Amino acid sequence: MSTVETPREVRAQAKYVRMSPRKARLVAQHIRGRSVPEARAVLAFTAREAADELEKVLQSAVSNAEANHGIPEDRLYIAHAYVDGGPVMKRWRARARGRVARIRKRTCHITVRLAERPVQAPPAPLQTEPAAAEAPKPKRKSAAKKKAAPAKKKEAKA
Repeated sequence: MSTVETPREVRAQAKYVRMSPRKARLVAQHIRGRSVPEARAVLAFTAREAADELEKVLQSAVSNAEANHGIPEDRLYIAHAYVDGGPVMKRWRARARGRVARIRKRTCHITVRLAERPVQAPPAPLQTEPAAAEAPKPKRKSAAKKKAAPAKKKEAKA
């Protein structure tokens, strides 16, 4: 048995959402890897319709984590957020000269997986030697002295 604890994961999924998967992926990209409170803030200020749907799925995942596993919201982060394509409804629109054009009404499946951040022990205070911390820095040569030195070397060569 290993002593390394694997993080627990919780997921929530919304299926058959009447939205283009391509548009929903743009919003899902913004919240991937963020903590739950930070992701909520990002979604609240995102002016896209997909942000509302992703916020619902995120709320569902947080509720699942709290109710089923007892994990508080502030210890969760978004491990995975992805959008898969669902079935496409096909409709027809009349066009000129008796032709028709196909209209594709796309749907998507939104999945959010949350993971628990491992609890880290507080770091031990570092003990430093006071003499090493207060050691004086070596003095730098001024720019005028540096420029004068190469001129003397050129004169010596000539």
